[in-house]
Amino acid sequence: MAVKASNQAPENGRDNGRDASRNRRTVPNSPTAQSVAREDSWEAEQDNNIVPLTRAEAEKLFGPNVSRPSRVTPFKVVAAQMVLSLVATLVWWLFYEPPGAAALSAFLGGAICWVPGALFAARLRTLSGAETVMSWVLGEALKMGATIAMFVAIAFWYHEVRWVPLLVTYLIALKTYWIALAWR
Repeated sequence: MAVKASNQAPENGRDNGRDASRNRRTVPNSPTAQSVAREDSWEAEQDNNIVPLTRAEAEKLFGPNVSRPSRVTPFKVVAAQMVLSLVATLVWWLFYEPPGAAALSAFLGGAICWVPGALFAARLRTLSGAETVMSWVLGEALKMGATIAMFVAIAFWYHEVRWVPLLVTYLIALKTYWIALAWR
């Protein structure tokens, strides 16, 4: 029976240099370890040398309104979502047959967007400056959970739902965040 030489174990238990790279060990004073230590110290140096922009530099880069606070608040975004969903409801009521089911579906689609947004905005207001990353994550989880629960509730309990008006109005209201971001 023929066996390839590369698959055979060494006769004396030693590798004899065939795959020595696999068995190499790094010595702390070796040139490789020193270069790794230099790279780590270089990265640490880079992190410590961050210099914030001055007001003049920030205005030169981003324009004169860089330090102006945003006029867009979460409640204004929710109000804009409500207005857009009501306008979309009116459009579906005027141009869709039968108008009642389409208009109600469109209104519910908008509500699926702005009710969780209103819950998130109310939660932000109750935090009163004590925000942490975890509180934002929990707020977003609440918002996503409310959105999913509303979709499921409508699917189960509103049997005359018109999905096209519902989803289109939901997407229109959802894109209000982009409008608010551009409006800043």
